[in-house]
Formats: sequence, structure tokens, C-alpha cells
Amino acid sequence: MPNYPHPIIAREGWPFLAIAVFIASLVSYLGGGVWSLPFWLMALFVLQFFRDPPREIPQDADAVLSPADGRIVAVERTQDPYVQRDAVKISVFMNVFNVHSNRSPIDGLVKRIQYFPGKFVNADLAKASLENERNAICIKRGDGQDVTSVQVAGLIARRILCYVQEGAVLTRGQRYGFIRFGSRVDVYLPLTAAIKVSIGDKVYATTTILAVLAKS
Repeated sequence: MPNYPHPIIAREGWPFLAIAVFIASLVSYLGGGVWSLPFWLMALFVLQFFRDPPREIPQDADAVLSPADGRIVAVERTQDPYVQRDAVKISVFMNVFNVHSNRSPIDGLVKRIQYFPGKFVNADLAKASLENERNAICIKRGDGQDVTSVQVAGLIARRILCYVQEGAVLTRGQRYGFIRFGSRVDVYLPLTAAIKVSIGDKVYATTTILAVLAKS
């Protein structure tokens, strides 16, 4: 994966922002400030949606970092369908006002990537985890522990972007993907992980610790 230098505005948003500013400028020129106000507000929305600020990475190597900004909507014991094991699932729901850049929760090797086409129901609903369009990356740490991070499309999210391939080595906080316009990320952890968040908590990609993995 090429180096991504955190340009403040995500590269995925540059075309959208350019179009929005061009239209707002054109309406301003042709119709004046009053008519152009809604278009400038739309440009401002696009600007805030595609912001991609750099983040400080916690020093604890056993910490599982949040892969996304948002709100915790699930913390539950379940089955990880991607590596076929019992696991704890933590789900982060992203609304349109959250940063939508996705980052690696741990250091490790990408062992498997699985993409599934699906529905576009509200990502806040539990059934979205297994019914919606989604992309799962299974990451194995050096000590053999697995963590699965799943990008899930939402009601108006129609584009999941993943920039890593199987065999890639990720570091904690490394940017690996993006989801456009509201979505969800599910993280499946070993049962021995010490969970550090609860339902309703606000979390931030990279800076929030979701759990701490047990030392092997």
C-alpha cells in the first residue's frame, strides 16, 4: 500500500469537493450570494465529511485501536464468521458527520480479505453486520492472535474502499480504507481480550482503545 501522508482532506473527497466548490462558485457568479448559499453549505458539508486528520497512536502494543470514528452500538459474544471462531464483536456506527477513514486496529499480517455484496439497510441495525455489503480483513498478530475488521456499508453508503491486499503488513493506526456516507465497522476479537468500551461510547479512530489483548 502506498504511503498516505494525511493531507487533512481525504484524497477520496478531492473530486467531490472540487465539483461542489465549482458549482457554488458558478451559482455565486450567475445568481448572487443568496441563491448560492445552499450550494456553499453543501460544499462545506463535503469538506467536513472528507476530513482526514492525523492521529496519535497509543503506545501499548497489545491495545486494539478503534478502526473508525463513531459510536459503539454492540459489544457482544458471538461467532466470527470470517475465521470461524468464538469471538467478542465490537461495532462502531459512523454517521455522516464522523471521519470515515478506516485504520488498522492492530499490528499484523493480513491473512485474508473477503468481500460480500449485500443490502444497504441502516448500519445502526444488528442485521447489517451479516446482510449488508461488507469487506472483511483478517489480521494475524505476531503472537498468533487474530483480529477481524469488517467495513460494512450503510443506508446511504454505497462505496467501500479497501487499499490493502492479502499478505500486507499493517501497523496500528495505518490507514487502510474508506467508506463513503455513513456506515459501520465491526471488530471481532479473541474471547480473552479485555474490553475497554461500552455501548453508547463515542470513539475515535486510532486514539480510542477498544480492548487489550491478553499476552500469549
